[in-house]
Amino acid sequence: MRDLDKALADIIAIRSQLAAGTAFRGYGPAAVAATGVVALVSAILQFYWLDDPSRDPIAFFAGWALAAVLSAVIIWTEMWARLRRHHSGLADAMIHQAIEQFLPAGVAGVLLAAMLWKFAPEALWMLPGLWQILVSLGIFASVRSLPRTVALAGAWYFVAGFAVLILASQSHGLSPWTMGLPFAVGQSLTAAILYFASGETDADR
Repeated sequence: MRDLDKALADIIAIRSQLAAGTAFRGYGPAAVAATGVVALVSAILQFYWLDDPSRDPIAFFAGWALAAVLSAVIIWTEMWARLRRHHSGLADAMIHQAIEQFLPAGVAGVLLAAMLWKFAPEALWMLPGLWQILVSLGIFASVRSLPRTVALAGAWYFVAGFAVLILASQSHGLSPWTMGLPFAVGQSLTAAILYFASGETDADR
């Protein structure tokens, strides 16, 4: 039994190493672009339906939480199908790897929101910019398994996050545009990068 357990552990380790060294093709350009549309539509809806987001932060962040869940479902569905098509034998390992790369940034975003909501609600205006910075860190963590040019999208989110923080510091208010526009542009940029880096260039990084 001990030899069998060791053999299974070795197989899992080999599969993980193969997944880490294989170009990740799970993110489809169309799905990523669709999440940019979700962000833009969410901003437009909040602009017309939410008179003052700063006075109703629950509705503001609930809307963006819904947009985030919808975007995650879109990307997950496409990612599962593409990995089964391109990396059938390594699909599970590569999904785990993708989750591990983004998980720290995602958990930090949730905990940061909960902490500000509970202990410093007057500082909630910082959350959109901080979320964008965390997204940039998640993208940079994924550069090893994605086309190198995806770092441009990470740089966009990094700069946009600080720009949003600077702009919001003037009024300490919430705006649907400081969430919607950076994410719409960032996701569109990411989709374009994935589209032009698809095919053979994925493996020729």
